[in-house]
Amino acid sequence: MSELMSRSAATSLDLAGSFILTSPANDTRVPITLPGDVHGALLAADKIPDPYFGENEKVVDWVNRTQWHVERTFTATEADVDGYLTLTLAEVDCIATIFLNGEVIAKTQNAFIRYDLDVTGKVHAGDNTLRLEFDVTRDVAKARSDAHPFPIPFTYNYLTNGLEGVHMNFVRKAACHAGWDWGVCLMPIGVYGTMSLRKTRLARQDSVQVDQAHGKNSVELAIKTHIFVFAHGEVELEHSIDGQTITDKVAVRQGDNVVTHNITIHNPKLWWPAGQGEQPLYELTTNLEGEKTSRKIGLRKLEWIIEKDDIDHSFKCRVNGRDITMMGANWIPADAIPSRITPAVIRDLLESAKAGNMNMLRIWGGGQYEPDYFYELCDELGLLIWHDFMFACMSYPSDRDFLADVRTEITQQVRRLSHHACIALWCGDNEVIGSLHWYPETKAAPERYVANYDRLNNMLGNIVEDEDPIRRFWPSSPSQGYMDFSDGWQSDTRGDTHYWDVWHSAKAFEAYRTVNPRFASEFGFQSFTSMNVIETFSEPKDRNPSSPVMEMHQRNNGGNARILETMTRYFRFPRDFDQMVFLSQVQQGLAIKTAIEYWRSTKPRCMGTLYWQINDIWPVASWASLDYGGQWKLLHYMAKRFYLPINVVAVPNADNTVIAFRGINDTADKVEIHLEIRAVKVGGGERVLHEGKAKIGPDAAKELETIKFKKLEADEFLFFSWTDKDGTLLGENDFFPKPYKAYEIATPAITTEWSTVHGKPVLTLITDKPALFTTATVDAPGYFSDNAITLLPGRPTVLTFTPRHGATPSVDTLAASLKVRDLSQTF
Repeated sequence: MSELMSRSAATSLDLAGSFILTSPANDTRVPITLPGDVHGALLAADKIPDPYFGENEKVVDWVNRTQWHVERTFTATEADVDGYLTLTLAEVDCIATIFLNGEVIAKTQNAFIRYDLDVTGKVHAGDNTLRLEFDVTRDVAKARSDAHPFPIPFTYNYLTNGLEGVHMNFVRKAACHAGWDWGVCLMPIGVYGTMSLRKTRLARQDSVQVDQAHGKNSVELAIKTHIFVFAHGEVELEHSIDGQTITDKVAVRQGDNVVTHNITIHNPKLWWPAGQGEQPLYELTTNLEGEKTSRKIGLRKLEWIIEKDDIDHSFKCRVNGRDITMMGANWIPADAIPSRITPAVIRDLLESAKAGNMNMLRIWGGGQYEPDYFYELCDELGLLIWHDFMFACMSYPSDRDFLADVRTEITQQVRRLSHHACIALWCGDNEVIGSLHWYPETKAAPERYVANYDRLNNMLGNIVEDEDPIRRFWPSSPSQGYMDFSDGWQSDTRGDTHYWDVWHSAKAFEAYRTVNPRFASEFGFQSFTSMNVIETFSEPKDRNPSSPVMEMHQRNNGGNARILETMTRYFRFPRDFDQMVFLSQVQQGLAIKTAIEYWRSTKPRCMGTLYWQINDIWPVASWASLDYGGQWKLLHYMAKRFYLPINVVAVPNADNTVIAFRGINDTADKVEIHLEIRAVKVGGGERVLHEGKAKIGPDAAKELETIKFKKLEADEFLFFSWTDKDGTLLGENDFFPKPYKAYEIATPAITTEWSTVHGKPVLTLITDKPALFTTATVDAPGYFSDNAITLLPGRPTVLTFTPRHGATPSVDTLAASLKVRDLSQTF
């Protein structure tokens, strides 16, 4: 280390820890841990009940209507204050006045901005006091809305369950904090990110970005270091990666500086999305006079190919020269109480995404920019991110002050995140273009609101072009493209599609086959959350779909009724509430299976499916495939199957006379499979209709076989399986020509046997009659290798159990709580 770098001794004093929480409106005085939130502190002090239980959302509503103050004393040494000082506060939620030793040093108003406050000379050796006074966000938002020269309505999603709604388009925090059609309204208050006092000799790091230029056998990295400098001078900057180190003395001027260095990686190990290859990461260490940061870099060339074709325009993601189908789901914040979002919680959810054969998640624009560890885990796991900016379902102001605040937000976030291999796309918003057609105010003056929208959206695109030019900016989701302000929700010839007619218009699942999207970025169907989750927020008397508690935990108007109405279309009405919950998850999985199997089979027309949604923010009936807490619902098991890289699906024609069997290969190699198709009687007995080999080219889909409906008897369904050339089973699937309610389903006798294979618990299932949607559950946290499966006599099914949350249950423990159910039990 040089003499200059060793002299500088940059330090950071962590200010996180225990604060005192008080309010000028009442006599509350309790400890609060920051980073953290007010609800978490009040819960820990027994000042409020569990907001998720029963109808307690109403009981705790006073919390977000109250002003809150937090304060702590911290001790600094002479060494801590001997230099230029920066107080860094990130994710301050939301409207707060910051006091340091009694002096107002800043007022914050954007939870998505990292505030770097120059406090040189304001901190002394010894005890110091840091205090944050939070205003009531909903009141500030309403005042801003009232003062705006023309009305900007907030989303209807705030009006669920009789809520009054909040003008969240006038404040910068997670829009869903005020509720959504799957979310509780808590409006949390707190600080969720970095709280530190940083001492530097002359300058501090603000961000480090890494652009990649890929050659034949090398990748050139352009490392852009953003440095804030307190006074003119010289600093020493060092970068190390892949055994190479660059050290440079740089003349800097007061204010913002950008320094670029180039490093070439020879014979690079390329990073691939999950399922397509490995995810090697190179560690880049940056040292600015003792202030060290590190980040991991995945080397990959990622392009979005949006160009004219025979249909209209393509919309596909090309990684390292290959057009790869994106398979995944939409992501919302992991919890409505921010202090409950931890690295362990996020890892659990993301590992389930990968285990479900996903390679992409879409961070939805009504949520939040996630913490650094989220993106680091996505890099590690190979999960690409379609990243909305945080605007959703309503118009926003476009005055100079609002735009200036957002400019800081977007610039910081792009600089913070652009080095990650996982970031695939920057998207301007969620459904804001579409929302121009929803509200009386916007429909009455379309020219005004389009111009208002373009001021903001154009700025977002320009920031991406300036700050991260190698990545695509997409104006909105859904959108038909640059400067297209039409309502393209269901356009299926170009752009991305949000297809919601099956849920919101109560169309049959088969309606999914009437649209042919290029990229389906949002669509979904609801189910009830699992029974063991329902038990955490309800009493036995509440376990009825139309009880006040169950309706409180259903935020989409008419949602429970729609679940039940659809159930009568496909199934016989279940015999009790528990079976109703199970059956709701069966039909949710069937809905999304119908859509994704068909859309994948149209490849290369459709090159992406991201269903709504993977996770829940609290325990609620919703579109999620994982329960609140991360437990797998049946949709997630089905996703693991319908996202198999080598798959076979059955697609009937429009008049239900012929069933086409289509093979899908999402690997880089041509494959040869052996396909067997059987007609199976629901009461037992089967016959082979087709057996033979088929070849599918790399990254392709093709028709393998057709079978006429009239070949099937009234009590038969189709069961088909495929193996590789060595006879290894690759997958199984089935197709029912009629609704399940039309069949006289027999009651099977299913036997179970536990064993241990390679140290993992294994469950073997054997049946005497066809058993549909057979599902095994245990009390221990974890998931089986498959579930909601079709069992046939003479075909033992082996399921491996993977524990979650560090659990290590024994086979005996698992066997003691095992429950196996199937469709016949709902009759």
